Amino acid sequence: MKDCIIPIGIVFVFFVFVGTGQEGDFSIAPMERREREGLYYAIQGFVGKWWNGSDLYPDPCGWTPIQGVSCDLYNGSWYVTSLNIGPVYDNSLVCAPNAQFTHHLFELKHLKSLSFYNCFSQSALTIPLSNWENLALETLEFRSNPSLTGEIPTTFGSLKSLQSLVLLENGLTGQLPMEMGNLVNLKRLSLSGNCIVGQIPANWGSLNNLLILDLSRNFLSGSMPWTFGGLTSLLKLDLSQNLLEGKLPMGIGNLKNLTLLDLSNNKFSGGLPQNLHEMVSLQEMEISNNPNIGGDLLGIQWESFQNLEFLDLSDMGLRGTVPNSMTEMKRLRFLGLTKNSLSGTIPPRFEAMPCISAIYLHGNNFSGRIEFSESFYGKMGSRFRASGNPNLCYSVGLKESSHVPFGVKHCQEKESNVESMEKMSDGFWKQNSHFVASLGFPIRSGFKANKIVVIFLVWIVLL
Repeated sequence: MKDCIIPIGIVFVFFVFVGTGQEGDFSIAPMERREREGLYYAIQGFVGKWWNGSDLYPDPCGWTPIQGVSCDLYNGSWYVTSLNIGPVYDNSLVCAPNAQFTHHLFELKHLKSLSFYNCFSQSALTIPLSNWENLALETLEFRSNPSLTGEIPTTFGSLKSLQSLVLLENGLTGQLPMEMGNLVNLKRLSLSGNCIVGQIPANWGSLNNLLILDLSRNFLSGSMPWTFGGLTSLLKLDLSQNLLEGKLPMGIGNLKNLTLLDLSNNKFSGGLPQNLHEMVSLQEMEISNNPNIGGDLLGIQWESFQNLEFLDLSDMGLRGTVPNSMTEMKRLRFLGLTKNSLSGTIPPRFEAMPCISAIYLHGNNFSGRIEFSESFYGKMGSRFRASGNPNLCYSVGLKESSHVPFGVKHCQEKESNVESMEKMSDGFWKQNSHFVASLGFPIRSGFKANKIVVIFLVWIVLL
């Protein structure tokens, strides 16, 4: 019996020693002291001095991980590779009102991903202008930081490994750094929702690995660089809600992989490029609210857009007629042509488009009869609008009032020859009653026989 007890006791003592060792050195993952302290002080600068990382998280890459921090092994030691600050999860690191950058952040030499979400929202703060070249970042994000002001650092251009740069909905000002044209590995660039001014640097057209470019909701001016025709890998281009002007470059047709093009709410002019239809992968195109573009729709091969689902060309100063080729976009669901100067008849073949679910044509100069069936109006409902076209009408044969297109008058049917002659006879009767009486016909107003006689007389006079 003793032979069995002794080994168990030894195992128990060994377990207690290992599990509660004097300094716990056996269970802490190997991490350089400088790396650990750099992480603690960097986080403390953002969340506040109350945060004591050495007590709360003695092994940040091991058994006491910090939410928002990821690590990786290099040469047998742990190093921080990802740092996310902001209320993403319930126990995420949340910034203090006086959050600030410290030099310790730039001592994390293996940091690949750095993001700040809703962190700088009270005290104004600028992005540090230097030391970014010390990092090997692949992803850098500042999202929803209204108190983050100042210019985009030119030293961002030294982040040669950067693949994603997102500066979304901050308070950034100044101009776009030309140095960012050196980020040849960049795949995503989103600077939407800031107060950036000035022109788009022409050398950004050399970022030929770029998949997403979003510069929307700023105050950018000048023209779209002609060099953008070289961004042949682009999937998404959004320049909406700026002050951009001038003609759209012909090179835009080279963007054959583009699935989204949004140029709305700018000041472009000079008509639509004739090679627009070469962007055959487009699924969504929005160029609305550019009232100075002008031109017409006739020179573009709309039937080439076989992947297009959303097309909004409203308020662009467009003239001329709507070509039948626009009805050959088989996947189109939404068509907006409102507030232009388009004329002619509305193509009846719109009804045959297999996926169409919304057509907005109001505020134009369309004329003639809308040749759509009652079932089409029933399917579309309020998603078909053609009001504000004074010379447009619909057939009176619609049975359901709910199927009547809103704001469009019903067509007046042409009068029959007899009805027309009767109206003429009434006038003739009133003006020539004495002459009729002299022929021996009794004058009795409203008598149908008299009207027939008068119709006959009118006919003679007209001959």
